[in-house]
Amino acid sequence: MAEEQLNMQGGKILISDDVVATIAGLAALETPGISAMSGGLSDGWVKMLSGKNVQKGVSVEVGEVEASIDLRVIVMYGIPIHEVCRQLQLNIREAVQNMTGLCVVKINVKVEGVAFKDEELKEFQRISK
Repeated sequence: MAEEQLNMQGGKILISDDVVATIAGLAALETPGISAMSGGLSDGWVKMLSGKNVQKGVSVEVGEVEASIDLRVIVMYGIPIHEVCRQLQLNIREAVQNMTGLCVVKINVKVEGVAFKDEELKEFQRISK
């Protein structure tokens, strides 16, 4: 369907991987239960990234009419991870499809860490001693 529309207009519309990654990253950070995007492991520590670089933790492959997205995220402690990730997949699919017209064929989510609120972190440290 998207291909027909593109041909009828007499030209191609190509959307870069960076654009899709930015849309997916912003949608991820807006999802309740997602603390941050993860840039991967470096020297044994997970890099936590702010909204300034929303493409970190997001890998995409974009074709002419479809996209595939891989995410690395850090979730908030105490919230069911599987529910957060399902909502994350729905939010990203909706945002990317609505803004680009691309069909999102898959969204893989890798949870690389759990974030604590200050009071939860203090309790965790107290118990760990």
